[in-house]
Formats: sequence, structure tokens, C-alpha cells
Amino acid sequence: MPAAPTLPELYDAHAAGLFHYFTSFTGEEADAKDLLQELFIKLGKQSIPTGIVNLRAWLLRLAHHQAVDWLRRHRVRRRAEEEMPPEMFATQDDPDQAEFAKRLEAALALLPMEQRSVAQLKLWDGLTFEEIAEVQGIPLNTAASRYRYALEKLRSELRPLYDELKPS
Repeated sequence: MPAAPTLPELYDAHAAGLFHYFTSFTGEEADAKDLLQELFIKLGKQSIPTGIVNLRAWLLRLAHHQAVDWLRRHRVRRRAEEEMPPEMFATQDDPDQAEFAKRLEAALALLPMEQRSVAQLKLWDGLTFEEIAEVQGIPLNTAASRYRYALEKLRSELRPLYDELKPS
């Protein structure tokens, strides 16, 4: 059985993804950084279990619980559901790509937090529905249906842009 990774190894491999996940909950970069720091402080105070099959899913599950606790403590669930973090996508030099990123961010902001977080885990983090269900502590079918609803809403919101950009 391989040895548990060290804290610096975990940080180097997973901090960026965890930061983006926290940002999807908080809507604020500073709050996401605070949550990321809190998570790694907690991990530093305990021994990292050996034998974890999927470290990323394990860390995302810890992050999910911490983010939900943060939402409860700060009573900003409504704000978190209505706002998207600033600059979710890198700044683009190409005006068409910049417009697409802007419209995609706006479309994502319209999704309920539950759908947005599942879409992020599936599309950007590449998790399976099984992993998403484990991370968020929800049934597999719930993860799949939240993703399906998110895609339907995104398609609906982005359809005008697609129609505008498709060749005649």
C-alpha cells in the first residue's frame, strides 16, 4: 500500500482545483483563499489517512463540507446562489473568446448553486457522477439530474450566442 502523500504534495497537486471549487461557493476570491487555508491547516493538524483510493474526491468532499458550513455560518446562501465569482475564466485577447467567456459566466450565474457546483465538478474537474455524488454526499441519480438540468439551462441561455456565431 503506498504511503500517504505529504501535505506539500497534496497542496501542490490539488490547491488550484480546491480554490476554484471554494470560489464557486463563496463568490469571493478572498473568502475562497481563507477556506483553502483553513482546509490545509486542518489537514496539517491530522495525519492523512493511508489507503484513500481517490485523494481528489476525498479532498473535494472535505472542501464541500467546509464550504457548506461556511455558507451556514455567514448566512450568504442566497448571495452565493445568485452570484458567480469574478473572472471565472482567464482574460482573453480574442474579442470573440472574451465575449463567449462573459456570456458563459453570466449563464453559469443563473444556475442554482447545487447545479453549478455539479457542472463545475463534471466539466472542469472531470469527476464522474459517482465521484460527484461522493464529494457532495448526494445520491448518484441526484448528481446526474443536477448536471442534466444545468446543461439544459446553459444550452437555453447560450443558444442565441451559438446562433449568432454559427456559419451561415
